[in-house]
Amino acid sequence: MNARAVLGRVLRSRESGIALVLLVVVAITTWRNPAFLFSADGFRDLLLTPSILLVVALGQGLVILTRNVDLSVGSVVGLTAYLVGTLFQLGLPIPVVVVAGCLAGALLGLVNGMLVAFGRVPSMVITLGTLYAYRGINVWWTGSDRIDASELPPAFLRLGTQQILGIPVLTIIAVVALAAVAWYLHNTRGGRECYAIGSAPDAAILYGLDVRRRVLVAFAFSGLMAGLAGVLFAARYGTINSQAGDGFELEAVGAAVIGGVAITGGVGTIAGAALGAVLLVTINRALPVLGIPDFWQRAVVGVLILGAIVMDRVLAVREHRRRIEKRAAS
Repeated sequence: MNARAVLGRVLRSRESGIALVLLVVVAITTWRNPAFLFSADGFRDLLLTPSILLVVALGQGLVILTRNVDLSVGSVVGLTAYLVGTLFQLGLPIPVVVVAGCLAGALLGLVNGMLVAFGRVPSMVITLGTLYAYRGINVWWTGSDRIDASELPPAFLRLGTQQILGIPVLTIIAVVALAAVAWYLHNTRGGRECYAIGSAPDAAILYGLDVRRRVLVAFAFSGLMAGLAGVLFAARYGTINSQAGDGFELEAVGAAVIGGVAITGGVGTIAGAALGAVLLVTINRALPVLGIPDFWQRAVVGVLILGAIVMDRVLAVREHRRRIEKRAAS
């Protein structure tokens, strides 16, 4: 494949379109208020703010690729964030607490995966139940209390503000996670099987793929990413209460769908899900700067999600017709 063909393929990709929309949003907002980008805090927040949702979207994207959905990730973020604060109150060292938060998230995700894989109940129903169950546990545990930044180690809190060569540490962590997941999906048998399962679950079973195992891994990984997001949430904001992570589940699904991960599974890239997360967060930051009321902010996000679903359907129909015409011609 020559360079021109590669360039044409890149420009036609869904990710390029999202990146272009992102640049347009940043350009228009900066034109209205130069501080949005051309200030130390503006540029930093542009990179830093999407990092937590980006991490959650990585796990959500993998689950959706297998033709499932995880609606419990927001509750997992809140529960693990409070767990992190509690463990710090007990005097445990930072590495132990970080690992504990990630493992707790993976365990909660594994519970979802077991219920979906072995219970043969639609994932939307299962994770809707665990969304409320995990949130209920969090509310019961936290009560009216909260954990303040003064109760967390200063070295841990610096993760939320520290920069390396002008790039926030949280952003670097999110990008490293993105690179690892993208490599797994495109260079390993397990990644290719996730696409195959999402494209045609019945055919995958007939072919002999271990569908249950892949579903378990996908949900456990989604929980792991939500657990990591809970750790990053605690480092970023310092204050943790029972509402931590509220709404992340819908934003993560929206980010994946906007990024081109088909809700019917088997289509899309994890890089697209990450770009979708960045676009969502950037739009939410840009609209108030542009003077758009809160109602319209939510409406714009809803229109983006609906537009992404319609586009996926149109592209799927077009691809199906192309295959039929090619088969008829041959």
